[in-house]
Amino acid sequence: MDLLTQGLLGASLAQAGTRKDEIRMATVAGFFAGLLADADILIQSSNDSLLTVEFHRHFTHSIFFVPFGGLIAALIFWPFLRRRLSFARLYLFCFLGYSLSGVLDALTSYGTHLFWPVSEDRVAFNIISVIDPIFTLILLIAVIWTYKKHAVRAAKTGLVIAGIYLLFGWVQLQRAETMAAALADSRGHVTEQLLVKPTLANLVLWRSIYETDGKFYVDAIRVGLFSASRIYPGESIEKFTIDQFSDQLPKDSTLAKDIARFTVFSAGFVAIQPEHPDLLVDVRYSNLPTTIAPLWGIEMNLQDFNQHALYRLFRDASTETRQKFLTYLMGESID
Repeated sequence: MDLLTQGLLGASLAQAGTRKDEIRMATVAGFFAGLLADADILIQSSNDSLLTVEFHRHFTHSIFFVPFGGLIAALIFWPFLRRRLSFARLYLFCFLGYSLSGVLDALTSYGTHLFWPVSEDRVAFNIISVIDPIFTLILLIAVIWTYKKHAVRAAKTGLVIAGIYLLFGWVQLQRAETMAAALADSRGHVTEQLLVKPTLANLVLWRSIYETDGKFYVDAIRVGLFSASRIYPGESIEKFTIDQFSDQLPKDSTLAKDIARFTVFSAGFVAIQPEHPDLLVDVRYSNLPTTIAPLWGIEMNLQDFNQHALYRLFRDASTETRQKFLTYLMGESID
């Protein structure tokens, strides 16, 4: 998730495992330990823009890396806190702060190497958005209350409420998946794979992507809380397979390897943008839940197979896009 939420979760976990007289030191140590896993974003290459995407949420987010991540955080803090805190207590706070960083990211739809090196699979449970203000607010209130009032119970209560909110997200996901499967059945489609994920900053509006007969179908599903649920039919696009380039793309070329890397990152949900035959996109993400317009993709140089593909972002913050998103979110009719 976003850095603030990662830090707040780390702080709250550290607060829950401390004594009243150590709360403030535990809060600071836990907060920054919670951020440390995302230091993998610093792994970059000026020649290979996919390297950052490939290694973000990689080994630093593995549950097996937690003891080492906590130790690194403790070693960073030790010169500043060694006169006020034993190393064992500092390590405990950093361990707790770091402990659920990878798990929290795995609860989103981005994908996390949660079990590396045992498994190279990217784990994504799809029960919460990468940014969720309600979840963040729950943790923020608990952390501030605990910090000011020296009330360890407040931290524990905040964690329980945050857990209940995540459980609610799981329930919403099940409802959205049921609606998505029923939609595919109503079209006479046999789904080969189905993915349902929350849209930005809410657990009401979901993006559904399913594959059938070599095509991806994208739809918006609004799972109502106090009002009726609703489906907004979306667009479709042909699934990309490397066979499309088999006649011209050497298997051991740089571009072929980059396509394979991006396909793994995108969990196989890749397609060529119809208007741009050199653009391979991640169908899982778009600025609107009904469109195939990409949020990111790779630009391929089809004239030079030994040149790295370029990772591209396509953010659309226009008034029209925001208004249409709110229309879906509120369950209103589309003209």
